[in-house]
Amino acid sequence: MERGKVTMDRNADAPWSKFDPEVYVDDNYRTPLEVDLLIVRLMRDYFTRCFDGAAPRSVRGVDVGAGANLYPALSMLPWCEKLLLLEFAPPNVEYLEKQVSPAGYDIAWDPFWDVLREAPAYGAVDRPRDRIGEVTRVEQGSLFDLEGGTRRWDLGTMFFVADSMSEAPEEFHRGVRCFMGALAGGAPFAAAFMKESVGYRVGDHDYPAYRVNEATVAQSLEPFTGELEIHDLHHSVRPGHEGMLLALGRRSTEVAAP
Repeated sequence: MERGKVTMDRNADAPWSKFDPEVYVDDNYRTPLEVDLLIVRLMRDYFTRCFDGAAPRSVRGVDVGAGANLYPALSMLPWCEKLLLLEFAPPNVEYLEKQVSPAGYDIAWDPFWDVLREAPAYGAVDRPRDRIGEVTRVEQGSLFDLEGGTRRWDLGTMFFVADSMSEAPEEFHRGVRCFMGALAGGAPFAAAFMKESVGYRVGDHDYPAYRVNEATVAQSLEPFTGELEIHDLHHSVRPGHEGMLLALGRRSTEVAAP
């Protein structure tokens, strides 16, 4: 964070209504970064292994805190009969609704689909722009709305959310619990985190972060998982963090309320 800026400890303090998705996409995805393409490959291969032999388009998926990032949703597309994009910030909700409209998603997401479709399950998806519009619903809501585990999904993603919404450790751990509690027993998941992030700027506004490392992420996820692998990706995309962490795993088959 910039010296002299006002600290925003809690999620509720951040200016989410002013989040600019177009700036965010331009800064992070318009020109694909190698680390994101690596993440997409790792997700693609992991989900393919998890669903080996399973019927396509037979599960319900969720991307929690989807933001202005469509590649997690695309990574779930071959297996989803229904896909929910849950997002809190109104500008991001509007952006996502455009991406899944009949007009089709932005060409910025084509390079990510090109990587995904190298695997047969993805290559078998005919007209992904049409398909994502057919199965996807965008809902405005908070990660914390999932507390209590009243809704559960068979496949889930959470990218740069629990660690990138608050500086408070209890909100980070609560966010992870809410995500994991929203998954059915045995559900595959992918969750990404900015390593040692001190916050980030989108356009003219600063947003908070909770500093995490591989041990922090493992500690938060392990109580809920029957299978877990954490990839420490040593790629920095901006000042103020030390890389990215990608957690791939399955929800424990013994599901308890978060």
